[in-house]
Amino acid sequence: MVTQNKSTDLYSCDTEPVGRRQDARDRTERRIVELGRRQLADVGAAGLSLRAIARDLGLVSSAVYRYVASRDDLLTLLLVDAYTELAETVDRAAGDAGDHWRTQLRAMSRALRGWAVDHRAEWALLYGSPVPGYRAPRDRTVGPGTRVIGALLAAVSAGAATGEVTGGPPVDLSPTLTADLAALRTEFGVSVGDAALVKSLLLWAALIGAVNLEVFGHYGPDTFTGPAEVFDVQVELLLDMLAQN
Repeated sequence: MVTQNKSTDLYSCDTEPVGRRQDARDRTERRIVELGRRQLADVGAAGLSLRAIARDLGLVSSAVYRYVASRDDLLTLLLVDAYTELAETVDRAAGDAGDHWRTQLRAMSRALRGWAVDHRAEWALLYGSPVPGYRAPRDRTVGPGTRVIGALLAAVSAGAATGEVTGGPPVDLSPTLTADLAALRTEFGVSVGDAALVKSLLLWAALIGAVNLEVFGHYGPDTFTGPAEVFDVQVELLLDMLAQN
């Protein structure tokens, strides 16, 4: 029994400092992401500077590289952080919207737009122009980056299961596209026909396009008094499209 107590005490003493060090590292990494997001808003993705982040952290320039290996690594952290935050916002909206596919998609679409309007710099990183010279690592970004489309497809699949989301008229698809759609069904674990899946892709493309038009100012500053209402009308048309034969 004495040996067991000594072992427990020794284990606690050994791991507690390690835990504190990890907590400190996590806090520093979180602060780096916060400062990176601030830079996105101030100077854009192309202007990200690890030297500036080190200065704001009160570290020498070389010290920040213990946490972030390069500007590209910082971009990846910012991408994953933004994708995750957006997905969590959309998921919460879906969870609060009830069980019907249409109310879920409506709530998710509004949440998508709301997050984009409130986080324009982060949205630009996700869905704006690619950063020259940067190639996002698939193993770190594909999972977070596909969560929103996965949630949308799950709601569409639920509508298809009740017969409310339809494929519409037959669509003539090439064998290559048919194979790609089959791979998408497998990847996202949804059960919808080819035509309904193509409609889902149209929904996704239209949502991203509608948000981009607003966030990047392509409507013009004086065109619409209430852009949120314009978006809501567009969403309703897209939902009708999903249910049309």
